[in-house]
Amino acid sequence: MPDNATIAEVESQPKTWQWALSILPSLEGMPADGERVAVVGCGTSWFMAQSYAALREARGQGETDAFTASEFPAGRSYDRVVAISRSGTTTEIVQLLGATATPTVLLTAVGGSPAGAQADHQVVLDRADESSVVQTRFATTALLVLRASLGEDVTHLVGQAEAALRYEVDAAWTEADQLTFLGAGWTNGLAHEAALKFRESSQSWTESYPAMEYRHGPISIAQPGRIVWMFGEPPEGLADEVTQTGATFRASEHDPLVQLVLLHRVAVARAAAKGLDPDTPRHLSRSVILSAGE
Repeated sequence: MPDNATIAEVESQPKTWQWALSILPSLEGMPADGERVAVVGCGTSWFMAQSYAALREARGQGETDAFTASEFPAGRSYDRVVAISRSGTTTEIVQLLGATATPTVLLTAVGGSPAGAQADHQVVLDRADESSVVQTRFATTALLVLRASLGEDVTHLVGQAEAALRYEVDAAWTEADQLTFLGAGWTNGLAHEAALKFRESSQSWTESYPAMEYRHGPISIAQPGRIVWMFGEPPEGLADEVTQTGATFRASEHDPLVQLVLLHRVAVARAAAKGLDPDTPRHLSRSVILSAGE
């Protein structure tokens, strides 16, 4: 595989996670139990917001909604807004934080950003910052921190991520003509993120759905040479139904966040197999900064 910034940042995830766990005691401004919380982001950060929101609510810590920043319902009442933005410069995030009177906390990789200036509290994950356009380690590190903030013991995931970096990438994964990613509950966000990674890095045809929705139409495209990848425990019978179509069904016993690390590697390998440079994805920039009036 060629040397590039993206793969170097993918491979740095276990060390970055280990560092992030060491700063957990210093977190400020995170939601308290029982608060009604909105979590916002754009692109990859929106998908991490979805996963955190589902986890927090499932743990009984309070009603939690996730929105892409441009679709935030300004008239709805919340006790706290959690914003996720790698650069802290994304226009929609900066505008939302500046417009709300609700207490806010920003998870970002860059201190002193425009979004940070608008937030009441910041969690600066500067060692997770990236030069790559396509997010990998910031997203996983942010979600790891958010999971830990809910009281979940995530320390064992560092070792699992190290193992995921040693896992052999199957040629079938890089050669498949179509990939569909499935999730359930908090892993829906990870499925959406995996699909986005493959589109960004390798211009691949990918789709993503809640697993129970897959039978309601999307399974119609399953056939030999295509892959259905499940994040978490698959619904009963689904693996057999996919296999009967001739498509390959894949699930894993590893934590779904660790599966995303493996998928990062596959996305980069798939880009290389297609002669693409994952460091320079088509039509994308590191941050979306809109001019006035857009």
